[in-house]
Amino acid sequence: MGWRTDSPLYSLTDDEQNKVAQGVWEGESLGGIAEDNNRLPVPVVWLLGLTIITAFAITFPLWGQRPTAEIYAEYIQMMDSPAVQAIASDAGKMEYLVNNTKDDSLKPYQDRHPLTMDDLRMIKAQVIELQNQGLDLGEYTVVGHQVVLANFEGNMKPDGTIERKQPWWDKGYTIDIFYVTYFCLAVLIAIKRLPHYSWQPDHSVAH
Repeated sequence: MGWRTDSPLYSLTDDEQNKVAQGVWEGESLGGIAEDNNRLPVPVVWLLGLTIITAFAITFPLWGQRPTAEIYAEYIQMMDSPAVQAIASDAGKMEYLVNNTKDDSLKPYQDRHPLTMDDLRMIKAQVIELQNQGLDLGEYTVVGHQVVLANFEGNMKPDGTIERKQPWWDKGYTIDIFYVTYFCLAVLIAIKRLPHYSWQPDHSVAH
């Protein structure tokens, strides 16, 4: 399988291999399918690009966003208040907490990572302990019933420690961009390994 890289957008196959491919294309009936060698329509290429861009834009920053202890701190602060304790059901208590949080910047994260009163009770002591130690709750991730130090290593803080907050660009996009790039590259290589679209097969040869 000969390769050529001098003009990759024209062809990735040498002339000899192209002739072999053309012979196979014209010499076999392909089950009666008369498949031409037309290029992919330009609008389809633009539509694919638009689909990828739109998918990223719509999901930003949903993918990969991990719940931190910070987004539940206000819940925990209010959960033992008389107003909450006066509500009979856990569902009603949770609804009250959700509707009465004051930090609007955290509401999108709270909406993406809802939890029950039982969940809140399980992490309550851990979150309060972190607060008592004066630690940054944004550096701690809620994993099930555990509150653990996030496994990120970001910028160096003034005190010499490493920031453990999830960076804005690491929302699941890293792996997604890898797979999108891999897919597009694989399709490009597969297409450019075929004879150039300027050549059209003669379907009468195989019949």
